[in-house]
Amino acid sequence: MTLMTPAQLAAAVPKAELHMHIEGSLEPELIFALAQRNGLSLPYASVEALRAAYAFIDLQSFLDIYYAGASVLLHEADFHDMAWAYFLRAAADNVVHTEIFFDPQAHTARGVPMDTVIQGLASACARAQAELGVSAALILCFLRHLSEEDAFNTLEAALPYREHFIGIGLDSSEVGHPPSKFSRVFARCRELGFHVVAHAGEEGPPAYIWEALNDLQTERIDHGVRSLEDPALVAELAQRRIPLTVCPLSNLKLCVVDDLKDHPMKRLLDAGLCATVNSDDPAYFGGYMNANFVQTVEALHLTREDVITLARNSFEASFVSDERRAALLALLDNAVA
Repeated sequence: MTLMTPAQLAAAVPKAELHMHIEGSLEPELIFALAQRNGLSLPYASVEALRAAYAFIDLQSFLDIYYAGASVLLHEADFHDMAWAYFLRAAADNVVHTEIFFDPQAHTARGVPMDTVIQGLASACARAQAELGVSAALILCFLRHLSEEDAFNTLEAALPYREHFIGIGLDSSEVGHPPSKFSRVFARCRELGFHVVAHAGEEGPPAYIWEALNDLQTERIDHGVRSLEDPALVAELAQRRIPLTVCPLSNLKLCVVDDLKDHPMKRLLDAGLCATVNSDDPAYFGGYMNANFVQTVEALHLTREDVITLARNSFEASFVSDERRAALLALLDNAVA
C-alpha cells in the first residue's frame, strides 16, 4: 500500500479545531439567505459582490465587514443554522472535536437577547454530537475594543446559561487593547471555574503574550505567532506547554505574512511549542480546517511527523476530560498506524 503524502495525511487524520469564530463561518450565500428570511437589505448587490469585498489589508478592515455580516443574525434559528453549516464542513474535514468562539456583544448591542445567541448555538452543538459524532464546546469571547465594564456586564448576562459554555476568550482589534485591560474580569472568570484563553501576538507585540500569560493567566494563546521575536517567551511557552492556536490562512489574508512559505509554523514546532492548526474565520480567509492544514504542509514542506505532531497537539490542547483526550489520541494513533 502506498503511504499517504504529508498533505494527504493532514486531510485524512482526525483532529480538533480550537480557534474558530462561529460568526466568521458565515458564507456569503448564508448571509444573503438569512437577510432574505429576516427581511433585511444588504449593502451588496449579490453574493459575488459581497465575496469580492473580502480584500483585507489588516485586522480592522476585516472586522468592519465581519460585523456587517453578523447583522443578519436575529433569531435562534439563525444562530443554529450558521453553526450547523460549520459543523458539516468540520466533519467533512475530519474534525472530531471543536471549541468554538462566539461574540455575544456583537449581537446584544443590536438588541438580540443573550438567550437567543446561546440557545441557538448550543442546540447546534448538541445536534453535531448526535448526528455527526463531533463533540463541540462554546467559548464566550469579549470584544477587546469595548470596555472592561461592558465585558463584566456581558459575563453577568451570560451566567444564567453557563452550562452551555466552557470558557472565556478575548478577541477583536488587538493593537491598542492589551490583555491587561481585562485583568479583573478574567480574574472573575477564573473564580467561576471557566477556562480562559486570549488572542495575543497576531498583530500585537510579544509583550501582549506575556500579559495574557501573567495578567489573565490564560491556558492557551490564540495566534501567538509573534512569540518567536522573544526567545525568553519561547522558552516560557515551551517549558509550560502553553498551546498556540495558529491560523495560517488568516495570517496570510491579514498580511501577518506575505507568503505562506514565510509562515512561522515550522519554526514554532522546531522550538518545541505546542502549536495547532485552525481556520479562524474560514468564510473570510479562504478555507476551513483542511485548507489551512494542507496548504501549510505544502508551503512549508512539513513532514509526516510534523502532521502527526500538529494533530496530537490539537487534542493535547483541547479542554476535554482526560478520558475523552485518551480516546481522541487513540483514534489518531489508529488512523496513522
